[in-house]
Amino acid sequence: MESPDSLSPAGHLDFGPAVHTLEPTGKPSVIVVCEHATHRIPGGLEDLGLSPMALRSHIAWDPGALPVAQAIARRMSATLVYGGVSRLVYDCNRPPEASDAMPSQSEHFAIPGNASLSESERKARVDKIYRPFCAELETMLDRYRDTLELMVTIHSFTPVYRGQNRSVELGLLHGEDDRFALKMLENTPSDLPLVTRLNEPYSALDGVAHTLDCHAAPRGLLNVMIEIRNDLVETPEQQQAIANDLVPWIDKTLSVLRGEDVVQ
Repeated sequence: MESPDSLSPAGHLDFGPAVHTLEPTGKPSVIVVCEHATHRIPGGLEDLGLSPMALRSHIAWDPGALPVAQAIARRMSATLVYGGVSRLVYDCNRPPEASDAMPSQSEHFAIPGNASLSESERKARVDKIYRPFCAELETMLDRYRDTLELMVTIHSFTPVYRGQNRSVELGLLHGEDDRFALKMLENTPSDLPLVTRLNEPYSALDGVAHTLDCHAAPRGLLNVMIEIRNDLVETPEQQQAIANDLVPWIDKTLSVLRGEDVVQ
């Protein structure tokens, strides 16, 4: 039996599932998105010429992000949309014209399999990965348009980047709509055991707000991108602990923005 990632008789690479969803148990007020959920590389791409170590590292995915996103979605009865292909093949949080949508270099790693992509190869990745991801996200947004109020995207980041230590442990990022990020920061729990900052370690200037600005803002949905330092979500226990911190915080912030009375 051929692998689903094998080459078809026509010679066109089958990228496999580009997107997955977790349906809510009821009518959700929140949609959770995890674009960089996996380091899976379709077999026909020969690991993009990278070592197993590189493919397990943060350049290929956001370690720990998916379990946190899943825990939040289950706890909040939210719908979840998450990526099925490594961001090195195509970064679903970037538009096709972005230079890092299919990067030839990530931090100190060269990506040989992306070094000399033809226009047809780039188009195939856009058509097989980015467009299906966006279409499924839009389907979920349409399906629950009557109840959705908030989009939360979940990411993780490396503690050391280009040799520099990062002291921030959790970042609240926004694109063109800053309402939820600012209100979430304002309502940071006093006992939160995390160094939390606005628009760190990235900001919209780094191109990271694409999903928020492309899919949430045009619909008027409140939105926020949450970045978690990945050494804090290495184990199931850590992942659950972070979700336990985030869920009531998100819920309280949403209630405040609704104008509801919140018990302190």
